[in-house]
Amino acid sequence: MRSIHQIKTQAHRRYRRHLRVRKKVAGTPERPRLVVFRSSKHIYAQLVDDTRGVTLLGASDRTEGIQPEAKGKTGKSLALGQLIAARAKAKGIARVVFDRGGYQYHGRVKAVADGARKGGLEF
Repeated sequence: MRSIHQIKTQAHRRYRRHLRVRKKVAGTPERPRLVVFRSSKHIYAQLVDDTRGVTLLGASDRTEGIQPEAKGKTGKSLALGQLIAARAKAKGIARVVFDRGGYQYHGRVKAVADGARKGGLEF
């Protein structure tokens, strides 16, 4: 079967969108990339320095130290953003570039960004 006729899965379409975002967004040592990965149950965030290819720090909604203010997955996502911001501040990082990872900037992904802003990170 020719490649143009192959069925594109939802994960494959998200991956292609993520590649389009990554063409424009790159993390540097002064301004790392805040990457969000969302699964059906959990959400993960990490700071990446793309010039060295190194993950500076990472966390998930299952990490110890998360205190969600609201119920549900969106509340955990907001708390995750605040935790990432606090850890970044401790490492001396104040400015980041947000990478939505091919997801819509909506719901849990937006909550992570709002939490990071609330925690003091500048986008």
